[in-house]
Amino acid sequence: MKPNFDTMNKAQLRAYVLEHKEDKEALRALMSRRDPNSIKYNFPNTEEGREKTKSVIKLKIEGDLENFSNQ
Repeated sequence: MKPNFDTMNKAQLRAYVLEHKEDKEALRALMSRRDPNSIKYNFPNTEEGREKTKSVIKLKIEGDLENFSNQ
């Protein structure tokens, strides 16, 4: 039986998604809670765009996103 995603806080839902990566319903629930005011990174689907996406993810994980240049 799946948990009720509506009753989970964001941290609990994130932990569930990390443990159940195949659960698309859980991922949709987590993504629906994103901050609408957060910065959007719209890189093209090119090799360069994918590299920029990887850089943003790496910097975000390291807590150093202010050093990213979106040029």
